[in-house]
Amino acid sequence: MRLHPSELYFYHSSAQPIDKQTKAYAKTLTRFVNEIDVINEPITATQWDQILRKLQLRPKDLLNRSHPDYQSQIAGKDWDDEGWLNILVKFPHLIKSPIAIFKNKAILCRTPSDILKLD
Repeated sequence: MRLHPSELYFYHSSAQPIDKQTKAYAKTLTRFVNEIDVINEPITATQWDQILRKLQLRPKDLLNRSHPDYQSQIAGKDWDDEGWLNILVKFPHLIKSPIAIFKNKAILCRTPSDILKLD
């Protein structure tokens, strides 16, 4: 994944209110915000792997474990690394917070103002 240094990549779900607030903060960092709605623009397992490496997180760290889909289809099963990546591909609506990548740094934005840590 090649990233332009002056562009902020914002991976989000348009259905989440926190994502809309975080996007507003993102636009204060740079004029160039590349929005990727993970629900409408599929992310491949390879792309998720690259994002996770930048975040220094595991796939399950991104997931909302209290969501009914997580509880019914994922919880309690034994998944290998590839299985977790495929879960991210198949269930992007389970991502609990938006992800921002800017100037070779990445952050999982648990609160809208977390994105400001990238500046």
